[in-house]
Amino acid sequence: MAKEQLRFTGSGGQGVILGTIIIAEAAFLDGKKVVQSQSYGPEARGGMCKAETIIDEKNINYTKVEIPSLLLSLTQISFNKYSKKIGPDTVIIVDEEIDVPLRFRAKHEVLSLPILCSAKEVIKNPMAANIIAVGAVNEALQIASVKSLEEAVLNHIPKGTEELNIKAMRLGAELVKQSREEDKKGEEKKAHA
Repeated sequence: MAKEQLRFTGSGGQGVILGTIIIAEAAFLDGKKVVQSQSYGPEARGGMCKAETIIDEKNINYTKVEIPSLLLSLTQISFNKYSKKIGPDTVIIVDEEIDVPLRFRAKHEVLSLPILCSAKEVIKNPMAANIIAVGAVNEALQIASVKSLEEAVLNHIPKGTEELNIKAMRLGAELVKQSREEDKKGEEKKAHA
């Protein structure tokens, strides 16, 4: 596995920080080295929020994300701010409501997923958006085994919500699979046109 530098962004209260903690713990359970950090504005809940995780097979000597291998954004304002510092290979995962300019779509894999809508309408709990996002990120980069990710999710959620959160995690992975399948079909149509 190559070193992964993950940057999760959104607004305070969306569970962005918890998302990076869960993915870091899942990678750790699989025997990888991890570092997790976060920052948020003075407004906290409702203000802009950024959390980061570095995952590697080797010891991590520098603990700040320089160029993320993955950027997750759950709000337009966080995407606008944090998309300025990404590399050519950065994978971008955004909620479907976020407007991603064509220049990003031309150079990056952009997975525009119904994260917030699915939390409300499929899982019936808006607070599950971060768990959907965790499942999506893990599927996109294959960071941790499903078993370790499930264990990490279960370690950080309220008792009585286990089934709901595992369903949310699996839904996130499924959204990535569907999006990539649609992109593949689109590319095949272009090739045959």
